[in-house]
Amino acid sequence: MICIDALQYANWSEKVFRQMRDGGLDCVHVTIAYHETFRETVLRIEEWNRRFEAFPDLIRLAYTTADIRAAKAEGRTAILYGAQNPSPIEDDIGLVEILHRLGLRIMQLSYNNQSLLATGAYEAEDPGLTRMGREVVAEMNRVGMAVDMSHSAERSTLEAIERSTRPIAITHANPHAWHPALRNKSDTVLRALTGSGGMLGFSLYPHHLRDGSACSLESFCRMIADTADRYGAAHLGIGSDLCQDQPDSVVEWMRTGRWSKRIDFGEGSAEAPGFPPQPAFFRDNRDFPRLAEGLAAVGFDKSEIAGIMGGNWLAYFDRVFDGTDG
Repeated sequence: MICIDALQYANWSEKVFRQMRDGGLDCVHVTIAYHETFRETVLRIEEWNRRFEAFPDLIRLAYTTADIRAAKAEGRTAILYGAQNPSPIEDDIGLVEILHRLGLRIMQLSYNNQSLLATGAYEAEDPGLTRMGREVVAEMNRVGMAVDMSHSAERSTLEAIERSTRPIAITHANPHAWHPALRNKSDTVLRALTGSGGMLGFSLYPHHLRDGSACSLESFCRMIADTADRYGAAHLGIGSDLCQDQPDSVVEWMRTGRWSKRIDFGEGSAEAPGFPPQPAFFRDNRDFPRLAEGLAAVGFDKSEIAGIMGGNWLAYFDRVFDGTDG
């Protein structure tokens, strides 16, 4: 069984990388940009280059699914670069290909705000994809970069699904019907996503969970089972949104960036402005095997568990990263 986590933004360290290995993680999609410009994103890539040099026995960069499979065979964790905002391409569509050549394989069309491409989930109005957004989707399709709409609003997401010639992803979110967080997704979106061959990664970030940090493994896995009943298990995976060991100043950057002088608490509050505690069943990467156990306990068979734990993501990446339209 291959194990893939479709989104993390940990405070990267040898400890975290060793915990990935202890948890059996073969691939992790890591955030290298929230509100960073192109040059700032290049600096994040430089930082990762130094990590690959320092810990070659633990991690390696992945450009292709062949690299992910090789990492598994080598006993290392493959690292996939992703951006949670299109800010790294600034206002230049040509930077899509440049960033792809530097290793960027997944990019959200918006974070919580309106971007040059699409609308974020926290905006009051959602006019859908912009003119530039439609062009960038086509360019991402051309080079083999996955379109991610995890933080995007409904109309923008539906238009991205319709416009993209490759299936898109929602790498880290849960069904809105289970927990009505702003970022969780409606039945309309999930039906369109899975009906077009796209992927949903279930988030373990407490603000996206029913009962928050008190959410139980059984509740989380029963939600996955209900989702599989509705849309099919083949379109589901894990996108933990793990922000391990990060200082609270990082969540302020995630929420506010440079666009506001006031602190935006998102789904937090002034009384609890920082990162919420992780649920007891998923503290860090060492708990990934517990997710597989929880899926078995709610009735998934071995094949379905293997898919949700990573096989479905690998099949999706095979379809998206191959570099040809279709």
